[in-house]
Amino acid sequence: MLQLSLRAFVSILRPINCAMIGFAVIVGAFVSKPPNVDFAGLLFGFVTGFAICGYSMVINDYYDIEVDKINQPDRPLPSGLVTPQGALGLAVAMLAIGLIASVVLLSWAALAVALVYALLSWLYNYRAKKYGLSGNLIVASSLAIPFIYGGLVSGGSVTSSLLLFMAGTAFLSGVGREVVKAMADTVGDEKRGINSFARVHGMRQASAAGAAFFLASVVSSLIPLLVLSVSPFYRFGVIIPDVAFIYLAYEILSKPTADRALKVKKRALMGMLIGLIVFIGGAF
Repeated sequence: MLQLSLRAFVSILRPINCAMIGFAVIVGAFVSKPPNVDFAGLLFGFVTGFAICGYSMVINDYYDIEVDKINQPDRPLPSGLVTPQGALGLAVAMLAIGLIASVVLLSWAALAVALVYALLSWLYNYRAKKYGLSGNLIVASSLAIPFIYGGLVSGGSVTSSLLLFMAGTAFLSGVGREVVKAMADTVGDEKRGINSFARVHGMRQASAAGAAFFLASVVSSLIPLLVLSVSPFYRFGVIIPDVAFIYLAYEILSKPTADRALKVKKRALMGMLIGLIVFIGGAF
């Protein structure tokens, strides 16, 4: 029973998503070209990104209990494996860990960014999710912020051109994934009154919007090849996630259904993970 509960709590945290955010902080730190690398700072930066992302994942499930009873009844909260009180306790613990790790960095700017990140996560889940595309933009910003945060905690330049392109690429792919993701949740979204792009404009237009953002992220990732000096790893490695997102754009356009959207959403996360690996290589 304890093993089952532990597995449920791990599931609600979505550790792979959180690890991606933590590593994005590290990528941002190296891409910002700091004069020296403080490995303790990188560790606390990773913990901040991981923990606040975990907080946002749990809060998302907490507010979506009724929706998930329809869309994803096997999730920890609607299935009863985790209680709402337990979820709130875990969310508070993750938020505290993230903010404390940020305070340890002794940077008021870093703490301010961490607080903004946490506030946006709460705002999205509490209210902004109901407003469709604007909510998608908030979620996507949480994918870009860790790169900037990494530049702050390392003492490097947060205006580094490559850093901004990486943040922009993450943002655009994130918007695309969120738009497509909502296509798979229209039934549950109707119950909660969420005006997703798919519910307001229809599945066909939502697929076009999602595909457009996927392709825009591809363009954003390729611009550094033309205007910046990048590592060979980035120059050749970026082809892999770019091909993946071009294919995902084709997939959702060719069949704009809820089932296809669910598959594209999951594959987009894998594409983003591969892109992050390329970013890590490009940082060196």
